Amino acid sequence: MTLYALTGGIGSGKSTVARRLAELGAVIVDADALAREVLAVGSPGLAAVADRFGADLIDADGALNRAELASRVFGDPTALADLNAITHPLIAARSAEEFARIPAEKVAIYDVALLVEGGLGGRFDGVIVVEATPEVREQRLVGRGLDAADARARMARQATDEQRRAVATWVIDNSGSLEQLQDAVDAVWSEMGAR
Repeated sequence: MTLYALTGGIGSGKSTVARRLAELGAVIVDADALAREVLAVGSPGLAAVADRFGADLIDADGALNRAELASRVFGDPTALADLNAITHPLIAARSAEEFARIPAEKVAIYDVALLVEGGLGGRFDGVIVVEATPEVREQRLVGRGLDAADARARMARQATDEQRRAVATWVIDNSGSLEQLQDAVDAVWSEMGAR
């Protein structure tokens, strides 16, 4: 199986690129979806998070209050490191299970926002980085309901464009139209097929 990574900062359009790659025939494994799964109701991951950060993070239905967890960890590097120590091994194990299910003739794409932050760049046959200008990204995030200051703070906590470019095989600019983005994705797909 050929395995590529897809990454980009929040609001860059990585999900739109993933959808287009899936339309073209790639099998997408979404790290964010796996992250939600490993903290699902009744999971060992959720129990470990409750043990470390407090049982009050679990609502009456047994689900994690993600907004409250975020407020507790994102301003505290130690707490964030503790959360990552719980979730990252679980996500890695689930990812490996998903990759093992993909037929050898398929192209697999690991959609992972925190590729650079997790030091995962060298583990793939290639890395696709999706970029957009900070202004475009902020506008998209505000359109999703974040206030501008929160959008900028989230962007600032992630790797820089330069750090992502350092591990990139391909960089896709998503500051233009949807048609331009699809053309860029199609061109990358063609190059992937030629490798």
